Amino acid sequence: MGITSRMIPTEDASARKREIEEKLKQEQETLSFIRENLEKSDQLTKGMVSILSSFESRLMQLENSIIPVHKQTENLQRLQENVDKTLSCMDHVISYYHVAKDTDRIIREGPTGRLDEYLACIAKIQKAVEYFQDNNPDSPELNTVKARFEKGKELLEAEFRSLLTRYSKPVPPILILDAISVDDELEVQEEVVLEHLPEAVLQDIICIAGWLVEYGRNQDFMNVYFQIRSNQLDRSIKGLKDHFRKNSASSGILYSPAVQTKRKDTPTKKAPKRPGTIRKAQNLLKQYSQHGLDGKKGGSNLTPLEGYDHDLRVKHHCDALTEKHGAASGKDDVLDIEIDSYIHCISAFVKLAQSEYSLLTEIIPEHHQKKTFDSLIQEALDNLMLEGDNIVSAARRAIMRHDYSAVLTIFPILRHLKLNKSEFDSTLQGTAASTKNKLPTLITSMETIGAKALEEFADSIKNDPDKEYNMPKDGTVHELTSNAILFLQQLLDFHETAGAMLASQESSLSATSYTSDFNKKLLSTYICKVLGNLQLNLLSKSKVYEDSALSAIFLHNNYNYILKSLEKSELIQLVTVTQKTAERSYKELIEQQIHTYKSSWLKVTEHLTDRNMPVFQPGTKLKDKERQVIKDKFKGFNDGLEELCKIQKGWAIPDKEQRDFIRRSQKKVVSDAYRTFLQRCANISFTKNPEKYHKYRPEEVEEMIEKLFDTSA
Repeated sequence: MGITSRMIPTEDASARKREIEEKLKQEQETLSFIRENLEKSDQLTKGMVSILSSFESRLMQLENSIIPVHKQTENLQRLQENVDKTLSCMDHVISYYHVAKDTDRIIREGPTGRLDEYLACIAKIQKAVEYFQDNNPDSPELNTVKARFEKGKELLEAEFRSLLTRYSKPVPPILILDAISVDDELEVQEEVVLEHLPEAVLQDIICIAGWLVEYGRNQDFMNVYFQIRSNQLDRSIKGLKDHFRKNSASSGILYSPAVQTKRKDTPTKKAPKRPGTIRKAQNLLKQYSQHGLDGKKGGSNLTPLEGYDHDLRVKHHCDALTEKHGAASGKDDVLDIEIDSYIHCISAFVKLAQSEYSLLTEIIPEHHQKKTFDSLIQEALDNLMLEGDNIVSAARRAIMRHDYSAVLTIFPILRHLKLNKSEFDSTLQGTAASTKNKLPTLITSMETIGAKALEEFADSIKNDPDKEYNMPKDGTVHELTSNAILFLQQLLDFHETAGAMLASQESSLSATSYTSDFNKKLLSTYICKVLGNLQLNLLSKSKVYEDSALSAIFLHNNYNYILKSLEKSELIQLVTVTQKTAERSYKELIEQQIHTYKSSWLKVTEHLTDRNMPVFQPGTKLKDKERQVIKDKFKGFNDGLEELCKIQKGWAIPDKEQRDFIRRSQKKVVSDAYRTFLQRCANISFTKNPEKYHKYRPEEVEEMIEKLFDTSA
C-alpha cells in the first residue's frame, strides 16, 4: 500500500506536462495561421486599392458620357407622359360607350343581396348619362344609358318596396303591453324599444331612400313607405285587440309576461285602473232601466252595506236576479273587455305612432316627414275614432231606451282620452288640422252624450212612476234608491271626468273656466239634484201604501240607506261642497219617520192610559159599566198588539242597528205603559176570568215586539 501511494504524484506530473506541451503546440500553430492571414490581407488590400483607383477613373469617364444622355431621356419621358394621358382620356371616353354593356347583367339581376355593387353600377351609368348630355346629346348611346338608368331606378324602388314588405311585421301584443304599461313599484321606468326592422335591412332601406332622393328625383317611394307602414300600424293595433278578446275573458285583466322574465324580483305590472264595481253597476242599472222605468217588474236591488242584514228574502231575490240576468252578465263581460281593449288601443296608438315617427325620420327627407307621418297614421287613427264614434252611438241608442248604464262605458274611455290628450297632441304635432281635431271631436261627442245621460238619469229619478205593484211589500229599500245611489257612487271614481262633462255643456263658460274646483262644484250640484229628485219621488211613492206606518218604514229605510251609502262611499264629502247640512238633514228625516212609525202604536198604548179609567176606592165593588171599561182596555190592547205584531213582523228594516234601536225604544214605551197599567189593575176585581183579559205578561209583550221586522220568527 505504501509503494502505490508514492507513485501517484509522479504520474499526475507527467500528464500535466504533456497537457501543457500540447497547448503550447496549438498556440504556436494558431500564431502561425494568423501571420499567414495577415500577409494575405495585406495583399488583398493592395489589390482593392488598385481596383478602386481604376474604378474612380472609369466612373468619371462614364459621368461625362451619361449626363447628355440623361437630359435627352428626361425629354422623352415627358413626351411619354403626355401620350399616356392622352390614351387614358381616350380610354375613359371609350368606357362610356361600353357602360351599358358592362352593367347589363348586374342591372338585370337587381340589387338584392348586393346593394353596394348595384349602386356602384348605377353610379357608372349616371356618369355616362352626364357625359353624353354634356358632350354628345344627340348620340344614340345617351338614350341607351338613360334607359338603363331608369331601369336601375325602377329596380331600386322595387327593392325598397320588397324590403319593407318582407320585413315589416306587426308588433306583438305582449311587446305593446310592455311598452304602454306602467309599473308603480319602479321609480325609473324601463323603456321598451320597439324594433320594426332588422338593423341591416334598415340600413339598406335608408341607403336606397337616400339614393332615390338625391339621384332618383323620385318621391313615389314615400307613398310606398307610408302605405306599407300604415298597414302594419293598423295590424299591430288590431292584433292587440284580438289578444284582448282571446285572453281577457279568462284572466279578467291582461298582464304582460315579458315583464316577469326581465325583472323577476319586481311585482307584476298593474293594468290601468278601472273601478271594480262598474260591471255590477251596469248590471243593476240595466235591470232598473229595463224594469223599473218601464214598469214591467218590481222588487228591490239592495247593495250590501255595513250594518245591513241579508236575510232569506234577500238571498232569494238575488238568486232570482242571477238566474234571470245570467245571459246579460256574459254580455257585460264582453263589454268590459271591449272597453279595456279600446283604452289599451288608444295608448298603443300613441306609443306605436311615436315609434313610427322615430323610424320615419331615418328614412324620409326632413321636409316630407310630417306629411308622410300624417298619411301613415290615418288608417289606424280613423279606425280608433270610428270605434269611439260607435261607442257614442251605442250610448245614444241606449239612452233613448232609458238604459243609463251606457254612460258608465263612456267614463273610463273619456277619462283615458283626456289624460292622454297632451301626449296625443304632441305625437300629432305638425300633422294636418283635420288630423289633430279628430280626438278633440271624439272627446266633445263623449262629453255631450255623457252629460245628456246624466241629465236624463236625473229626470228619470224624478219621473219614475208610482206603481203599486212596483213597490216593495215589506217597505224595504226601493229599487230606484239602490240604483240611483249605485250610479252616483260610480261618479266618485270619475268625479273629474263627470264634472268636466257637466261643465262642457255650460254655454256661458269658456274652456279656461273649467277649473277642478268649478267642475267639482258642478258635480256636487248634480248629485244633490239627483238626491233631491229621489227624495221627492220616494215621498210620492210612499203614498201608495195605505198604512202610514208602513209608509214611514219605507221612507225610513230609503233615507237611512241613502245616508249610509253617502257616508260609506265618501259621496257625502262631495255633497257637502254645495250642501253643508245634507248629513244632518237626512238624520232629521230618519228621525221624523221613526216618530211617525211609533205613532202607529198609539192605538195600542192608548188603551193603557188613564182616559175613561174608573175612579174607585180599594175594596169598593165596581159597577158593571166600570168593569166593562177595564175589560175593553185589556181587549183593545191585546187585539191591537196582536194585529200590529202580525202585520209588522212582515215588514223589513235591513239596517240591524236601526232595527234594534226601533225595537228597543218601542219595547220600552209599550212595556212601561203596560206595566203601569197592570199595577193600577192589580187589586181590581173586574172579571171572574182574569186570564181571558190578562193574556200576556210584560216579558211576553217584549218578546213579541222583539220579533218585529223578522219574517223568519
